[in-house]
Amino acid sequence: MNRNILKRIIGGLSFTSALFVFQACYGTPQDLGLDLLVEGQVKSSGSNLPLEGIKVSVIENDQYVFTDEKGKFGFYAPVSDSINLAFEVVDSTQNSLYLSKDTVLDVKADRVYVDIKLDEK
Repeated sequence: MNRNILKRIIGGLSFTSALFVFQACYGTPQDLGLDLLVEGQVKSSGSNLPLEGIKVSVIENDQYVFTDEKGKFGFYAPVSDSINLAFEVVDSTQNSLYLSKDTVLDVKADRVYVDIKLDEK
């Protein structure tokens, strides 16, 4: 009985060791660096002041960020020839006076910077 328990413990340790060596040799999947950095700033077209809290989203997937107090945003997206972005007001008390806007960015590099101005209602 003790011999069977000892065999199972040693077998389990051997299997665990083999998995550890496999993971150490081949590792976990890594990002290949094929991401596109999208950065920009959202401002009011009338006052040219930055707009905080605007939702900036990629239309093709469910990825989105919000602008900071300087109206700036930034995120990584999958590499593509073009990216469809949507700029929308989600906080009606803070930015209810601005219209939503969609735009298509043509991608020619691994980094894109866009300045967007939202029109007032």
